[in-house]
Parts: sequence; C-alpha cells; structure tokens
Amino acid sequence: MDLALASTFQPRLESTRFRRNIPPKLLRQTVILAAQKKIAGVSDELNSIASQNLDHAPARRRVRSAFANVQQHLDHILFKMAPAGIRTDEWYEMNSEGQEIFCKSWLPKPGVRIKGALCFCHGYGDTCTFFFEGIAKHIAASGYGVYAIDHPGFGLSEGLHGYIPSFDAVVDNVIEQFNIMKGRPEIRGLPRFIFGQSMGGAIAIKALLKAPKEWDGIVLVAPMCKISDEMKPPVPLQQVLIFLSKLMPQAKLVPQKDIADLAFRELSKKILAPYNVISYSDQTRLKTAVELLNATKYIESQVDKVSTPMLILHGAADRVTDPRISQFLYNNASTNDKTLKLYEGGFHSILEGEPDDIILAVLNDIVTWLDSRTTLK
Repeated sequence: MDLALASTFQPRLESTRFRRNIPPKLLRQTVILAAQKKIAGVSDELNSIASQNLDHAPARRRVRSAFANVQQHLDHILFKMAPAGIRTDEWYEMNSEGQEIFCKSWLPKPGVRIKGALCFCHGYGDTCTFFFEGIAKHIAASGYGVYAIDHPGFGLSEGLHGYIPSFDAVVDNVIEQFNIMKGRPEIRGLPRFIFGQSMGGAIAIKALLKAPKEWDGIVLVAPMCKISDEMKPPVPLQQVLIFLSKLMPQAKLVPQKDIADLAFRELSKKILAPYNVISYSDQTRLKTAVELLNATKYIESQVDKVSTPMLILHGAADRVTDPRISQFLYNNASTNDKTLKLYEGGFHSILEGEPDDIILAVLNDIVTWLDSRTTLK
C-alpha cells in the first residue's frame, strides 16, 4: 500500500486500537453522535431524535414522522409553492425478496383528468419523501399520476441504510413495484413514463433496457451514466476497494466529499439539506461503491440500445455526474425522439438547489415534454 492509500486508512487503523477499551454499546453511541451535526432551528429533542442510528428502517420511519411538520414549513420554493388539493397516498409492498418497500402516489385534485403516469427513481442516499414531495405535487397538478418508491436500504424501505449488495436487485425491485403500480385503476391504459434522477437515472435506464416495451418514454435528470472523475477514488484505491468489498462489503470506508457543496448552487437551499433527516450521508459502503462503478460502466456501454422517447436535463456545471456523458447518451441513443437540455451554470441538483426561476423552468420543461407525448395518445 503506497503512502496515499496508507494515509486514507490510517485514521481507521489507529481508532481500531482505541476502540478495544470502549464498551461496544457506548462506542456505537459515541460514533453516531460525533458523526451528526446539529440541525439549526429545531429543538434539542428533535436533534436527539435525528442523531439516532438509522441503519434500519424502523428508526428511519420514526425520525421521518418526527420531522414531517418541520419539513413542510421550510423556506424553499418546492414547499412554499406546492399546489393545493393534490391527493396523496402512502403504503408498503412486500417485494419478492421479503423486504417492505415504501411506496407513495400523488394524484391531481378531484375532477382533473389524468393524462399519464410518471414513475420516479430517486438518487443515491435519497428518499422520495423530502424535496421530491414538492416536485411530485407540481407535476401531479399538471394532470399526471406520480408514483415513487424508496429503494431497499434507503428512505423508509427495509434494508441496511446505504447498502446496495446488488445494483441489479435494485433495478428488479423497481420493475416489480412499478408493474404493480401501473395496474392501478386510475392510470390503467394511460401512457407510462419512467423518471430517474442521478443514481435513479442509471436505475431507470437499466429498467428500461430490461423491459423497453413497458414504457412510453424516459425522463432523466443529471443521470449517473458515469461518475465524474472528481467524485471517483483514484484508480489504485478503486482496486483496493474492490478487493476489500469481498471481505467486508458493508464497511464504510470509501472517502466521500460533501455532496451538498457540489450539488446545490444556492447557499439558502444548501443549508436545508440536513432537514432531509433520513438521507444517507455517511461514507459509502464498500460493496455499494463497487456496484455503482460497475453499473455506470455497463450503462455507458449500452446507451445505443435506448430506443424509447427520451428527455435529458442536466446542469452544465455539474461536478457529481458528468454532463458530457448526458451529451454522449443523447448522441448515441438509437431513438429519434430525444431531447437534451443543459442549464448554464447549473449544479447537480437542478430541481432542488438552483435559483427559483431555474427550478420552475426545469419543472416546466418536464411537464411540457410529457404533455407533447400524451396528447398524441
């Protein structure tokens, strides 16, 4: 191991010797509290709730419930301008692996004709219950049934927090759950679109490649078709991580930069990120990192097989997922019905972290594209 790699792991090795003298339960509590930053503007009681170990779904569900009212009153356009009258529903489905999967729907207010269904795949570490609430309500108000799940190991679904033992299993779960949702009476027979953001874009593409006839189109926001070089560990470290992932797949050893700094352009919106209390923001688990790297390599080699109508939206200054790969996807996809929009100066989270006018423009671009493909049906 060279000096750079040694310095990466040295703090962990030294802390291991220290840990031997601490009772395991106290050690876990100390590590959790040390890793948590206090959330500004909420009570000590809520901060205490947010600081608990979120490895398992019951704890994440308790934390989400405690913060539900706080989140709805945050100073963000997605919450302040959320359309009224949207019908929402939440439930759990048991998937074929025996995991409880959190599901949610947003429907237009009564009396508004539903034009189609949009099924959303969230990004790495995220959930469909925070910023996406406002996104979904805006799209639903335009006449669409919006449906989403939390992937296994994320948000309110069962599974070890932040752990992806198999990217294909995540994709198969998406296919399974959305097949159930597409049978709901309010959208039966209507156009169906799959929508993916960041890692969710990679999931959506792979789900589309597995079952291209199941979808009438795909919407991609900053899709993770390739992880930018700035976000990837150096190649020698990647090789070490691949080896270690076979020995301790769940270990959190992959260095991670502050995603909020890279994802949110506006400071006033970036400071709201900690209120997404059930997001996974710890170091990436070894097996998860390897699965994401392998998934992007596969998708990069298969983009020519995308034959479905496609809308790609990407911030031109994104340093998390490379906008040049969105251009590559646009250039090489076999479909003739494809649109690429790059937002000048936009960071990774163009639906959450940009100036209000950009967020509204992106939402409008999605709805306009959907409208042009549902009126033809």
